[in-house]
Amino acid sequence: MKDAEQFLSLELNLTEGEKKDMLPSGIMRTFYNRVGWSKWYLQKAGLLIAPKGGSFKISPRGQDVLKENPPALNVAYLKRFEEFREFIKPAKDKERVETIEVVDASATPREALENAYQVIRKQLVQEMLDKIKEATPRFFEEIVVDLLVKMGYGGTVEEAGKATQYTNDEGIDGIIKEDKLGLDVIYIQAKKWTDTTIGRPQIQAFVGALDGKHANKGIFITTSFFADTAVMYVRSISKKVVLIDGMQLANYMIDYNLGVSTTATFELKKIDNDYFED
Repeated sequence: MKDAEQFLSLELNLTEGEKKDMLPSGIMRTFYNRVGWSKWYLQKAGLLIAPKGGSFKISPRGQDVLKENPPALNVAYLKRFEEFREFIKPAKDKERVETIEVVDASATPREALENAYQVIRKQLVQEMLDKIKEATPRFFEEIVVDLLVKMGYGGTVEEAGKATQYTNDEGIDGIIKEDKLGLDVIYIQAKKWTDTTIGRPQIQAFVGALDGKHANKGIFITTSFFADTAVMYVRSISKKVVLIDGMQLANYMIDYNLGVSTTATFELKKIDNDYFED
């Protein structure tokens, strides 16, 4: 990114003042922010690829676009690529973050701000999911433990860590206390899979393992996705089994401030009419 920023600043003949110009929050330089967003969108359209962490290069598709020499590379142009359309379309799960166009001339300032937040949030979710998938199995276990503790389960990290050590015990990866007093326990299975969709058979096997423990509560966490048949099966059984896929896991980590830090805070204020009443 630093190399790209330096090259582009020379190519565009930016002044020192333009290169140092900051966003309104004062947290990040405007030009660096714009270069970063450009790279992100070009990657989502398949015009850039990231061969290794911290670096990127043009793809064969990008070379074709370069030969085409379009008058502009913007959202409208990038929509011709299926990967980019998939990236910007709303998620199927209503609880997941919906994608909203960055530019909407009809939006009010408040709507524009909230829409922009949703776009930034979606990018963060995807980056978080990529980081989770890159983690080692051992670190993935630590992520699961840290998240469950932040959500109020398992007492302390130390207690939860001991409880969820990989045992490979008949389909059970760990056991964690439902509350700090340990009045009930929850059985856990955590699978770090990248592209494999988890179907009903895997969930049935997990439920069978719960039967073997005479347990009624379980959490199945994965970096992948669950097939509709798996979701329907969980809804049809009497046991309480929660399925957390990779996207939900990333959202939970953001919601509970795990693996993220706050870069800027904006306060929206309004007139206090009670103060001005005589």
